Amino acid sequence: MLLIYMAKCISGVLLCSLLSVYFHEWIDYSWSLISVVLVLSPEGKDALELSLVRIKANFVGAGVGVVLLFSEWPSPWNIAVGAALALLICDRLKLNAAARSTLAAVIILLLHPEGATLWSSAVSRVGAVITGCILGLTITFVFHSLIKIETAAMNSEAVKKGEG
Repeated sequence: MLLIYMAKCISGVLLCSLLSVYFHEWIDYSWSLISVVLVLSPEGKDALELSLVRIKANFVGAGVGVVLLFSEWPSPWNIAVGAALALLICDRLKLNAAARSTLAAVIILLLHPEGATLWSSAVSRVGAVITGCILGLTITFVFHSLIKIETAAMNSEAVKKGEG
């Protein structure tokens, strides 16, 4: 399992790097890396489902972040309110398993470098979050479609059948 997770993470880093070469003007490389590793899961069981839950939570966080950009509240108040609001929405949508993903997306959107225009920075970061999520889902799908992970062998009933 560790080797498969390592391979997924390496694939995510390399694909983000490749995309940053061609789309560096629209996608913030470092934030797409964070999004891709938040979507990836070390578990083989339910990896695709968990990736989808994390993507939904990322979108909740990104949406909350964009809405709070309109408020023009100063940092750290905007991040604190965004975190609380995103967690509340995730709770209502039953996405609590991906709470860290939603918090990361809020922070990614609401932090912006000094001197950068707020909206161009936000658009770049939304693009980074979406790109990271898509890459994470694609990597998960490819790995778990090509490599059939035998979780049944770890199941106690499967072991008992083999012994009998």
